[in-house]
Amino acid sequence: MFLLESTGTEMQSANMITTVVMLVAMIAIFYFFMYRPQKKQEKETASMRDGLQVGDEITTIGGIIGKIVSIKDETVLIETSNERNKIRILKTAVRNVDVHAEDAD
Repeated sequence: MFLLESTGTEMQSANMITTVVMLVAMIAIFYFFMYRPQKKQEKETASMRDGLQVGDEITTIGGIIGKIVSIKDETVLIETSNERNKIRILKTAVRNVDVHAEDAD
């Protein structure tokens, strides 16, 4: 009878260890496949927005395409057409840079 009780206790501890290992594995998978790539994308977007220059052609999140005329702290003034319509937008509204100023020349 003593053997049966110790075997049951050992099985319970083995099941607990297996559960903990599986939980740690799930957290590691979540980190490497979801959290880490998202942080990398956020860093790339932030560096792109910090590197904006006058003369860059950009596209906003709303789909507006324009050329940067001036840059202030958190805003950008863009020209959107040949009639020189100007719109002031936040830097966070810039989706991507289509043509860099030095490439346009």
